[in-house]
Amino acid sequence: MTELLYLSDHYLKEFDAGVVEVPDAKTLVLDRTAMYARGGGQPSDRGKLILEDGVIFDVVESTKSEGKVLHHIGAEIPEDRRSALVGKRVHGVIDWDLRYKHMRHHTALHILSGVVFLKFNARITGGQIYADRARLDLSLADLDKEKQALIEEEMNKVVEDNREVKTLWLDREEALKRSDLYRLSADLLPKGTDKLRIVDIVGFDAQLDGGTHVSRTGEIGRIKISKTENKGKENKRVEIVLI
Repeated sequence: MTELLYLSDHYLKEFDAGVVEVPDAKTLVLDRTAMYARGGGQPSDRGKLILEDGVIFDVVESTKSEGKVLHHIGAEIPEDRRSALVGKRVHGVIDWDLRYKHMRHHTALHILSGVVFLKFNARITGGQIYADRARLDLSLADLDKEKQALIEEEMNKVVEDNREVKTLWLDREEALKRSDLYRLSADLLPKGTDKLRIVDIVGFDAQLDGGTHVSRTGEIGRIKISKTENKGKENKRVEIVLI
């Protein structure tokens, strides 16, 4: 198992860890990491892993597999060096500029989801975060210009309020009783865990979520709806940018 440091500290930029496995020539598994592993529509972090002897591995992507985080590196590790890496200490450095863009966009999507849920009882059918934009697919039958203007106005009220964004944990059984906490199907919630993590935009909206977020909504900047698409009879795609 890899300890996920980012679950408790979204602003952790550097960390120390030990190598526990080298599955192949371009993958390292650590005992702990602050690098977000791709999932839930949020891209993975990138960064560097620095060995005590000064060797640097560039991490191009992080993914999850059976409780482990796989750090995929850009260059191959020679076969005769792989076993010697196990047990070595590394210092990890996150590409903070990229991580912070993901954080701002992710919290902005929670605001978008909260607004459409509270105003129109619409749930999420899909989503994706990028460094320069983000999108949600929503169970909306129509999305005319008047609704778009209302959604954009309400989102930016939450930003201007500079609300605190907190994370907390709730017993799984209790969380499943709160259908307002999950906007996707309950079947998509993490399996094999007794507790589920909640991201709470205080006084506005709370949702189950495993990603990284800013600590206050004012960090996001102004949210603008840049594009909408019809993805089905009752499914609309809303793309946002931060300005």
